[in-house]
Amino acid sequence: MTKLRWGMIGGGEGSQIGPAHRLGALADGLFEFSAAALDHRPDVGRSYAKTLGVSENRAYGDWNEMLTSEAKRDDRIDLVTVATPNSTHFEITKAFLEAGFNVLCEKPMTMTVEEGEEIVKIANKVGKLCTVNYCYSAYPMVRQARAMVQNGELGKIRLIVTNFSHGHHGDADDADNPRVRWRYDPKMAGVSGQFADCGIHALHMASFIGNDEVEVVSADFASTIQGRELEDDAMVNFRMSSGIVGRLWTSSVAIGRQHGFDIQVFGEKGGLKWISEQPNQLLYSKIGNRTEIIEKGENNLHDDASRLSRVAIAHPEGFPLAVANIYVDIAATINGDVRANLPTAADGLRSMAAVYAATQSARKTGKWVDARPPMFR
Repeated sequence: MTKLRWGMIGGGEGSQIGPAHRLGALADGLFEFSAAALDHRPDVGRSYAKTLGVSENRAYGDWNEMLTSEAKRDDRIDLVTVATPNSTHFEITKAFLEAGFNVLCEKPMTMTVEEGEEIVKIANKVGKLCTVNYCYSAYPMVRQARAMVQNGELGKIRLIVTNFSHGHHGDADDADNPRVRWRYDPKMAGVSGQFADCGIHALHMASFIGNDEVEVVSADFASTIQGRELEDDAMVNFRMSSGIVGRLWTSSVAIGRQHGFDIQVFGEKGGLKWISEQPNQLLYSKIGNRTEIIEKGENNLHDDASRLSRVAIAHPEGFPLAVANIYVDIAATINGDVRANLPTAADGLRSMAAVYAATQSARKTGKWVDARPPMFR
């Protein structure tokens, strides 16, 4: 099979997410790294791209140059990844979609609901793939959990409890660190801090595994460190369209917690629990029975879990390979395979609508607010 051509915007040297995308995109030999605009400093971006093997004439100084050049090429890239600061996601994603490129955008896809709706409409109009990097949904055992729910193995789902909480921004003496400060500055982060940064991963996971959409939310936001305008801790209750009850906690000041992302799903017949720090295992409790451990790589997993398990049982598969699974499904979708369970532009839009709804609810002391984007009501 011919490799697909891949390009990247942002994610340059020193980036937190850039290496995960490069490892992920290239892990299975499905893509070749063909074009890049990796840094807001043109010379730095060009130089770093060339060290990564990008040819000199496709190592670009900025995304506009990359778009103009790639649009004219017969061997134009098949996919572009947008891994730039949040406030630039909409402009870049919109431009590349309108020019007929498939796009993988880092979350949040946009800064406003209106921008999100525009991206969904453009993607539908041009018939190109626009997906959002909710990569935790691509862990094999998360796919197993989703398949078990869809297969009715838990019966009707009653309750989902999830959290994404860590303590890495809990030191008040570090509050002025530029890598921390921007996350709580509305000029740079938008209307929400921790919930928009980490909480939407947990909310998307609830929708993904539960196979349902969030309808209303009730939120309590707190800024626990002086000087932060946006929340560093949030509790969000939510209700889904089928009646599923949801509870979500997200925090960046929970000192002692490291990654802190887990989810529990409770149904009529049993429950499931997945913990990101032990991603190879899914805990399954049948009503009236002991809890079982389902291991990645064992026999009799659902197909979507088996096909994304890369190494033998008992060997760990980490975050970069979860990102790689997103690229596996992108390649499959571009090539016409319908098995892929990709987070789409619609998921990115729903997340942003939930952020705005939760922010509104928190300002109104927890009043329930419709979390659906206007175009989906």
